[in-house]
Amino acid sequence: MKLLSQLRTSSFQLALLYMVVFATSVFLLLAFIYWRTAGFMTAQTDETIEAEVAGLAEQYRGRGVNGLITIIRERVARDPNAKSIYLLTTDDFLKLAGNIESWPQGTRSESGWINFTLDESVGWSGPQRLARARIFEVQGGLRLLVGRDVDDLTSLKRVIETAINWGMGITLALALLGGFLMSRSTTRRIEVINNTSRRIMNGHLSLRIPTRGTDDDFDQLADNLNRMLDRIVYLMEGIRHVSDNIAHDLRTPLTRLRNQLENTLLSVDNDEAREQAGRAVAEADQLLSTFNALLRIARLETRGNTADMKVVSLDELVTDACELYEALAEDKDQVFEQQLEKGVMIEGDRDLLFQMVSNLIDNAIKYTPEKGTIGVVVRKSGGDAVFEVSDSGIGVPDEEKDQIFQRFYRVGKSRSLPGNGLGLSLVSAVSEIHQGQIVLTDTYPGKNPPGLTVSVHMPAFTGVRKRIKTTSAELPAPAGNSETRHPAETSDG
Repeated sequence: MKLLSQLRTSSFQLALLYMVVFATSVFLLLAFIYWRTAGFMTAQTDETIEAEVAGLAEQYRGRGVNGLITIIRERVARDPNAKSIYLLTTDDFLKLAGNIESWPQGTRSESGWINFTLDESVGWSGPQRLARARIFEVQGGLRLLVGRDVDDLTSLKRVIETAINWGMGITLALALLGGFLMSRSTTRRIEVINNTSRRIMNGHLSLRIPTRGTDDDFDQLADNLNRMLDRIVYLMEGIRHVSDNIAHDLRTPLTRLRNQLENTLLSVDNDEAREQAGRAVAEADQLLSTFNALLRIARLETRGNTADMKVVSLDELVTDACELYEALAEDKDQVFEQQLEKGVMIEGDRDLLFQMVSNLIDNAIKYTPEKGTIGVVVRKSGGDAVFEVSDSGIGVPDEEKDQIFQRFYRVGKSRSLPGNGLGLSLVSAVSEIHQGQIVLTDTYPGKNPPGLTVSVHMPAFTGVRKRIKTTSAELPAPAGNSETRHPAETSDG
């Protein structure tokens, strides 16, 4: 699998492209060398044959047929290895002189050249060899064949062709190996950047991408990214300080205002004034709740200290949350179904996990009509621990499922319902801290109302302790009083 991922990298594909260009260049170079070498040797053989033909023609003009026969016999006698091939015949192919007995079979070119094999068919008694010859007709109806043994030349061509094939194979293999090594080196440096980036995204904002000190392209990229991270951290620290200042400057006055309104509510006798004061207290509670929820989300997303997390039994945690909300479901005559697989363990912050679970269950109950159905499931799927809450409520349109994680975003159907649109934002932040993934699906696809099923997939505990980002020290998680909203409500508000 790792090798396949290596082959899919852009660096390897670029190296592969370079290999193709390089191999093509080598092939063209070797082909040119072969063409020039083989062509030169063939031309040299043809020139030798042409020279012999010219000499024999001169002998024929000076000494006639008998002189031609004599000179052919002399040349055959001087060449015991039969490197030169001669055959002089009459018009009906009767041999007059030469070192082969019969006319060879083969395709003759327009210029009179023929390639054939020296074997028994031409009266050759030696080992089978290749020959090339020139044929022309002599005055008086005679036929003359003059050629050369080219078996050594053909063997040399084969050796060159084999060398070229091996050279191409070795070139391709070395180019492929070099491309793989280059790609692996590049991929390693990119993976260092990716791994560091992932850890930074998981909350380790103090980390920086390491450099090698070579000042190459990757070092320059790492330096630019590190400077960008420094700037982001600086801005985030500024936002955090602003949030802390707002918490210090506004939360206390809001609390005092709320207490004064409550005192007014207790002190007035007029029913209308009491009603107005009660509404003001409720509005103040809503403001404080929204403000606290915003601070919790901001701290979850931006601060994130690193601490050793505890192993938590997810099924026991969900059981506690269900006991807390069963009475609320009974008040609305809702069917509260539980399917909790035993022994599902995860590593995380119990308070934050309880708040996430409580938010989702509370929202499901709140946005499911009377006599509706609430389903709570805990199960293990592969290496994941899955917590799932389903309802038969108003649901979320498919086109808005990707947007409801945004703060204050609310689905149109839930705008008239109380809430501030922060529920799923908080759930998403807690899930991200625990390396989880949230999946939203319709409980009853194709029906109206479709309902909503929220599935949170988190890594199951495997016995190996790890460190996960947490902010439990900063964020108390009051399950009963937390400002929670159904995912449908978080789509606007």
